[in-house]
Amino acid sequence: MADAITPKELKALMDSDRKPIIFDVRRKADFDAAPKRIGEAVWFDPEKADEWIDEIPENEQVVVYCVKGGAVSQSIADRLQQKNLNTKFLQGGIKAWAEFGGPAED
Repeated sequence: MADAITPKELKALMDSDRKPIIFDVRRKADFDAAPKRIGEAVWFDPEKADEWIDEIPENEQVVVYCVKGGAVSQSIADRLQQKNLNTKFLQGGIKAWAEFGGPAED
């Protein structure tokens, strides 16, 4: 199973020289209902992961998040790790990020 990263750890990583690639993997309905994203996150439909998963660059730190850091982001993180990508999921998802006070962008 992929490791988790806390909102505080993610913010520190985003502010460092080792900025991660961040993927928003909320289900389409959840993303459409609240389209703000963390930093420069790119949204990918988790239902179509087979179409985009091979496009992720190797040798990069990857963080994925969903609404609450549950099954959606954890399953995508696990799949990315199976492809030998350095991947973590955001503990508590974008909800925890917002509670932490992390910035979100359109």
